[in-house]
Amino acid sequence: MWPTRRKAPPIRSLIGEGAVLHGDFGFVDGIRVDGEVHGNVLATSAGGLVVISEKARIHGEVKAAHVIINGEVHGPVHSTELLELQPKARVVGDVSYQMLEMHAGAVVDGELKPLKPAERPALVLAASNDA
Repeated sequence: MWPTRRKAPPIRSLIGEGAVLHGDFGFVDGIRVDGEVHGNVLATSAGGLVVISEKARIHGEVKAAHVIINGEVHGPVHSTELLELQPKARVVGDVSYQMLEMHAGAVVDGELKPLKPAERPALVLAASNDA
């Protein structure tokens, strides 16, 4: 049986397109960044979600359980669960993650560091006598 995927937390915060934030930003649940942040974007609770749109620019650290990047990050990225680097993602800095999904076109100028090997479900063949 396949493991069930946990429901994503709701996005309760938004840094809109055209907005420029100077300073660190802590959040609960989820945040979407369409603007520019000069500071760190950090989940203050376990299971946080960060969505960085293709128009977004972050100059600082990004840290959450689930991180989706399609814009630019100049700084380290830490994802304790899943990191998704979409086609227009540009990361200048080291990246740590448990699981990584990287689309063609995404660029990382830094070191990729897995936190630990991702646990994968054991495959049982239909013709196997071990099932």
